[in-house]
Amino acid sequence: MNPQNLRLLLEQLAAGQTTVDTALHRLETLPFEALDFACVDHHRELRCGFPEVIFGQGKTPGQILTLFEKLAAAGANVLATRVSADAAEGVVSRFPGASYHELARALTLRQNPAPAGSGLVAVVCAGTADMPVAEEARLTIEMMDQPLRTIYDVGVAGLHRLLARSAELRQARVIVVVAGMEGALPSVVGGLVKAPVIAVPTSVGYGASFHGLAALLAMLNSCAAGVSVVNIDNGFGAGYQAALINQAGQSQTQG
Repeated sequence: MNPQNLRLLLEQLAAGQTTVDTALHRLETLPFEALDFACVDHHRELRCGFPEVIFGQGKTPGQILTLFEKLAAAGANVLATRVSADAAEGVVSRFPGASYHELARALTLRQNPAPAGSGLVAVVCAGTADMPVAEEARLTIEMMDQPLRTIYDVGVAGLHRLLARSAELRQARVIVVVAGMEGALPSVVGGLVKAPVIAVPTSVGYGASFHGLAALLAMLNSCAAGVSVVNIDNGFGAGYQAALINQAGQSQTQG
């Protein structure tokens, strides 16, 4: 149950528009709902500001559908990452409003309109091969209702492409930078802007990249101040963190 629905329920109870038994029935799955294979955290949005996200990898299509149904029933927006096309088919059939994003391997269902937000999150990626991870970050930021801009295929092998977008980079409150190979792009971006940079190493690269380890170590050793690093291919984690930073900036502006 999201905060808006909970507030509405309590207001209805206070006004005598619903009964105590009805309210208890709607609250009985808080803080979590135990299933045979999972415990669905219905309290997550109240605590953290965003509902629990389904990690689809390793789950069966039936498990993903069940989790999606439980989260959707609470009235919140739903995000599932690392979902195969086969597993997504059952969810989209059950929820016509759901969308499967093949490149990002993510499922989304928006049930609440996005409020107008301030600030800007930029998602930057080095090459086209890095786009699946960048798109996972983008969708996460989008589902967390944050304004965003994408700047793709601006790797350091053609530095002029990035410099041509430097004015756009400086408009962002926080920047997610996705890169494989040698992982140099976040350091370059960090030297151009005053915004925090969240670096995402990808498993893209030739043999000596060691499935993203070379990029990860390069980003951890960045000489640019203000660069933090998430794990290899973790677009979701970077997008979530960027959205939180932008939300914090909005709160400070409003305060």
